[in-house]
Amino acid sequence: MNIKKIRKDFPVLQKNPDLIYLDSAATSLTPKQVIEKINLYYNEFSCNVHRGSHRLSQEATQMYESSREEVASFINSKSEEMIFTRNATESINLVAVCLARNKYFKKGDEIVVSALEHHANLVPWQELCKRTGAKLKIAKLNSDFTLNMQDFESILSKKTKFVSMAHVSNTVASVLSVKKITKLTHEKNALVLIDAAQSVPHMEVNVKQISADFVAFSAHKMLGPTGVGCLFGKKDLLEELPPYNFGGSMISKVTYTKSSWASSPEKFEAGTMPIGEVIGLAEAVRYLKKVGMEEINLHEKKLTKFALEKLNEIEGVKIFCPNNSEKQGGIILFDCKGIDPLDLGVGLDESKNIAVRSGMHCAEPIVSSINKQGLARASFYLYNTFDEIKAFTQQVMAMSKVVQKKH
Repeated sequence: MNIKKIRKDFPVLQKNPDLIYLDSAATSLTPKQVIEKINLYYNEFSCNVHRGSHRLSQEATQMYESSREEVASFINSKSEEMIFTRNATESINLVAVCLARNKYFKKGDEIVVSALEHHANLVPWQELCKRTGAKLKIAKLNSDFTLNMQDFESILSKKTKFVSMAHVSNTVASVLSVKKITKLTHEKNALVLIDAAQSVPHMEVNVKQISADFVAFSAHKMLGPTGVGCLFGKKDLLEELPPYNFGGSMISKVTYTKSSWASSPEKFEAGTMPIGEVIGLAEAVRYLKKVGMEEINLHEKKLTKFALEKLNEIEGVKIFCPNNSEKQGGIILFDCKGIDPLDLGVGLDESKNIAVRSGMHCAEPIVSSINKQGLARASFYLYNTFDEIKAFTQQVMAMSKVVQKKH
C-alpha cells in the first residue's frame, strides 16, 4: 500500500496536514473520489429514481441500481438481498420491527446478544422484548474481552429464536467467530443477525460464508457518506417480512381501501432514498476494492500491533482489548491513570492535533463496567501511518508522566 499516495485522496488530511485522525471507528474520512461522485449526481442528474420516464430519471435510476449491485457484490450477496437504510442502526431496527410485526416472537422466546454490543444492537432488542414478552439473554466475555463461546453455547436453548452479535466490537475490539455463532444458532432453528459496522470497512466479509440471515453495516465507516446504511437479508426471509415504512415506491398497487407491496428490496425503501449518498457509497466500495481489503486489513494489524506495544510500555496506561492484533480489530480502548477520559481526548487534540474519542462510545454497559467515567479510544484505518501512532503514543506518555509526577 502506498500510504502517502492514499493520503493525498483525502481533502481533510490535505487541509489539515498536522491532523492525526484516530477516530475512524466513529466515522471514517472521505476520499475526493467519493465526494466527486456525489457531486456528479447533484450536478448532472439531481432527480428522483424509479419514478420518471424522462432521461435524467432513467439515468439516475441506472446509477442507483448499479450502485446496489456494486455494494451487494462487495459482500458476495445478490442485489435483491441488499436494502439501503439510513445507517446500521436503522438496519437492525428494521429487522426487529418487521419480525415483530410478522409475529415471529412470542412470550417466553429468547433473544441472545453479547456483553460487548453497541447500543444499536442492544436497545432495539430490549424494546422488542417489552412489546412481545420475549427474554433477552447476554453472553459473557472472557477475561481478555473475547466472547466466551462456552457461555454462549450454554445459553442457547430450544427457546432461542434470535441471536444478534457484532462481528467486531466498537470498544474492546474483539473479533467474534461469526461462522461458529451462526452455525450453533441455526442448529437451534433460530435466526442470526451480524452487526458488521466495524468489520465490512476493514476486512473481507462474505455473507455466504458467514451464512448469517441478516448483516448490517454503515457507509460512513467505510469511506462513504453519512445518511446511508445497508442491510443484507436472505431473499426468502425478506419476502416473508412485512414493510418497515409505508408510502411511495414500496407498493405494487394502491386503492382507497387497500395496498399491496412490491418485492424486496423496494418493499423496504419507502419514499425518496438518499440517492446521491448511495452512489457515493458505491464509489467508496470501488476505492476499497482498488486498494485491496487484504492489504487494508494487514496494514491495520501492523498498526495495531505497533500501537499495543507502545501503549503497554507507558506507566499508568491500561488497555482493554484482547491485546493481540490477530484477535482484534484496529481499535484500542484505554485509560490513563489520573486523567479523566474527556480531558485526555481534549488534551491530545489541543496539544498535538490528535483526534481520538472519549466517553461511553455508544456501548455504556461494557464501558461503564470498566470505568464509570468512560474510556478513551484510538481507531485506525488505511490512511494512518506508523509515524502517527508513534506521535500519539509519545503524547499519551508525556501526559501520563505529568500526572504521575503530581501523584
